[in-house]
Amino acid sequence: MKSVNTDNKQAIESMLEVGAHFGYSKARRHPSTKTFIAGTKNGYEIFDLEKTSQQLEKAIEFVSQVTKDKGQILFVSTKRELASILKDAALKIDQPYATGRWIGGTLTNFEEIGKRVKRLETLQEQKTKGLLAKYTKKERLMIDREIVDLEERFGGITNMKFKPKAMFFIDSKHEEIAVQEAINEKIPVIGISNSDCDIDALTYPIIANDSSVKSVRFFMDKIVEAYRSSKTEKKA
Repeated sequence: MKSVNTDNKQAIESMLEVGAHFGYSKARRHPSTKTFIAGTKNGYEIFDLEKTSQQLEKAIEFVSQVTKDKGQILFVSTKRELASILKDAALKIDQPYATGRWIGGTLTNFEEIGKRVKRLETLQEQKTKGLLAKYTKKERLMIDREIVDLEERFGGITNMKFKPKAMFFIDSKHEEIAVQEAINEKIPVIGISNSDCDIDALTYPIIANDSSVKSVRFFMDKIVEAYRSSKTEKKA
């Protein structure tokens, strides 16, 4: 058995603590994840966390490079129980995010989406400056409703003026429509993916439990840390 360096060993121990090693049952396994399965326990497949650790390192290196190149990473998760974790991570490093229903054409029809984002920014600015007072009460009510609708759909990408240089997903199977858009636009994809995901479609898959809050938070923290470290290195 090959030796494991100290940092890698610590990473594996941390992943064990958060339950990152738990996959789904064999019946749900996508063929592309077969080589990442180390065994089974209580009916659930167990991931080879040494391989997961290696994947995480590659993803971190890529995130660091994107950061140094001043590129943006669009974070995506529409799973209600995990969306807040992803949003918090994106906000910590001032990156765009999508946590509501994925809006088809966000990437492939970027110019049109940009017009909707601009509309949101304009209305928000007018409301902040009190410029909506000239409208009737009914008109202001309609505008407020439009603002709420636009915020729900596009609020997380107002700082995304250009197509992202990378995208990060939680559960690439659940987000397959957005993943496909990224692939069509030749945007590299990073994804925390369980055993039911097609990882062949991803540029930087991270094979791990993508439904556990603790597991997802662990990986999100690592990505945030990588981004911040690269920012610090660049300033130095």
